[in-house]
Amino acid sequence: MQDLISLFVRSIFIDNMVFAFFLGMCSFLAVSKNVKTATGLGIAVVFVLGVTLPINYLLNKYILSPGSLSWLGEEYSGIDLSFLSFIIFIAVIASIVQIVEMVVEKYSPSLYSSLGIFLPLIAVNCAILGGSLFMQERAYGTLAEATVFGLGSGFGWFLAIVALAAIREKLSYSNVPTPLKGLGITFIITGLMGIAFMSFMGIQL
Repeated sequence: MQDLISLFVRSIFIDNMVFAFFLGMCSFLAVSKNVKTATGLGIAVVFVLGVTLPINYLLNKYILSPGSLSWLGEEYSGIDLSFLSFIIFIAVIASIVQIVEMVVEKYSPSLYSSLGIFLPLIAVNCAILGGSLFMQERAYGTLAEATVFGLGSGFGWFLAIVALAAIREKLSYSNVPTPLKGLGITFIITGLMGIAFMSFMGIQL
């Protein structure tokens, strides 16, 4: 249990998808203009990561990894389908994102309208695919570890985008120099937030 808590905290603060690996920056910068929209997208990312990571873990363990098909019989133990990882992972992510898009459109049309093109683009959000590839690279031993890593990574991305959105809302009342308005000051703030998150690297988990 302690290991899972450590993994969860590390995924949020130390291995943050945005500030440690710069993944998912497109939607992070584009949808962080107000807190409400950022919160909606952040929750969607948490859900997609929390669902796709366990599914992709099972697919990787029992189908894609070298020798993982041995459960079908000894004659299948030499098959290696790892070259299909990218396309399988993306297919799973796209399917879950489609479900999320339909649910949001049905129950929150205003949020669906606010998110616009960026909701379906979660399917190509590199933070989502990055989570599955990190899971595969780090070879997590259990389904629980993969699930906790997915949820932690999602919460880390959620925290980052909501924090940036709150700062950008406050900036609308500030006297920002004209050349820096918009993405200019946003890039500067993102860099400063990244430096701030680097302080968590000293935590021993």
